[in-house]
Order: sequence, then structure tokens, then C-alpha cells
Amino acid sequence: MSTVAVIGTGAIGVSWAAHFLLHGLDVVASDPAPGAERRLREGVAEIGADPARLTFTADAGRAAAAADFVQENAPEREDVKHALFAVLDGAARSDVVLASSSSGMLPTAIARAAARHPERVVVGHPFHPPHLVPLVEVVPGERTSEAAMDAAMAFYASVGKKPIRLRQELPGHIANRLQAALWREAYSLVDRGVASVADIDTAISQGPGLRWAVLGPFANQHLSGGPGGIAHVLEHLGPPTEAWWRDLGHPVMTPELEKKIVDGVDEELAGVDPAALARYRDTVVRAVLAAKEESP
Repeated sequence: MSTVAVIGTGAIGVSWAAHFLLHGLDVVASDPAPGAERRLREGVAEIGADPARLTFTADAGRAAAAADFVQENAPEREDVKHALFAVLDGAARSDVVLASSSSGMLPTAIARAAARHPERVVVGHPFHPPHLVPLVEVVPGERTSEAAMDAAMAFYASVGKKPIRLRQELPGHIANRLQAALWREAYSLVDRGVASVADIDTAISQGPGLRWAVLGPFANQHLSGGPGGIAHVLEHLGPPTEAWWRDLGHPVMTPELEKKIVDGVDEELAGVDPAALARYRDTVVRAVLAAKEESP
């Protein structure tokens, strides 16, 4: 792999382009929006990538034809994806994987537009920002080949990502579904007046979130069981956990709940510069990643 096509250069596309450039690849990018090239070059330079190996064209087919791998980042609309993938499938070499960054759309639906080679369409869903967060969820559609999945997994690993392979497609993939489960209860707790938005954020960021940055839910649960591990946890906390599940909320996104959430965030972050907060988040994430790399 030497050249990646980045199709769509919004926030995700800029981050992907910078990541590929930082890993020594050439990038050919495409976006039809006015001023897209200027914003892209400014964005990758701000992240710290050298834009010298970046080329730009408004023609998505031309970008795909020059690439060894295609990473698409267009809006989450089926009509847009279909129009775009018809072009990409018609232009890219037959051995080139077409990966969508879609956070929730199913690859089977996306691949319907790839009449020539639907078997090479996958979802390669990153977490924002892709140049920083290692996870990529690689999702097959009904007609995706094992060769395409293997190629996508190998490619993402080669550029420093931590890809995971889904065995089946489902809306939201894995990580967004896990986030949605947490958000559901967080929103319910606010709606029921159990806690403030700020206190719920503190409960995660100063509690289990610290452990989750190191190990996943199953490994953390295993450690909490002492010598007996997760078997001990399930034996002793399984029934209470089931009771908690039955008590979890089922919030409805009413205008009243939306106002509670927005007002709560505004109160929590009053006087905080969003750009400074994002820089703080990214700095801490980098420190955590560095610590994980240095630890045995």
C-alpha cells in the first residue's frame, strides 16, 4: 500500500488524511465542497502532518483510480453513499478495498451501489479523531469477501490502528451501541432527577472511565473478582446485576428532556472554551496512549 484515497474531507476525512500522511502514505483526497482543499491542507498541517504528499481532486473517481485503498467519509445518507460508491466501484482497481467510515449504516446497504465488486465493500468505522484514537471497527456486508476483510484488517494494523472484526453487521456496530447503552441510562437519570449532568460526567470520568481507558469491561470485571476472577463476580453479582438491568430507564427524547440535557451541559461547561477543552481531552488521551505503550 502506498496511496490512500480519502473521499470526503470534513472533520473525519481531515483526520484520516493526516493519519495516513503521518504513517508515510501518499493521500489523494476528494471533496466537492467549495474551499475543501484549503480547509484540508490547513487541517492536516494543524495536526502535524506534511501536506507535501497530499494531492486533491474534486473528482472522486479520479481519486479512487489512483489508490490502493479507499476510505470514504461522506454524509450519513443512503442516497449520497449510493451515488458515491457507484463512482468509486466503477473507478477503483478490482483489488482495492472500498471502506466507509459510516458510524451506523450497514455495509450491505452501502454495497448495493457497487455493481461491479460488492465483495470489496466494508465499513471501516474509526473513532473521532482517527489520527488519535486507535479503534477501527471493520464490518462485513452480506457479500463482503474474506479477502477484503483480511486486507482491511491488515491495512489498518499497518498504519497503527487497533482494528476489530465484527462477525455480523448491525446498526451502530459495537462501540456506538455500547455508548448508546450508557447514554440511555445517563439520560434517564437526568430525566428522573437522580443526578445532574455534571455529576454523571464526574461519575464516569473519575470512576470507571479511568479503568475503561486501560482494559475493557470483561477484563476489568475479571480483575474485580480477585483470585476467583469473573466466575466469582458472576456467581455473587450476577443476580443483583440482573435486578439493575430490570431497573434501567427507557427515556424518550422529548423536548423537555432535550432542554434538561442542554441546560445541564451549559451549566457544567459555563465559561469553558470548547477548543481548549478539546485540546485538553486530546492531550490526556495522548498521555494515556503513551503510558499504555510503555507499560509491559
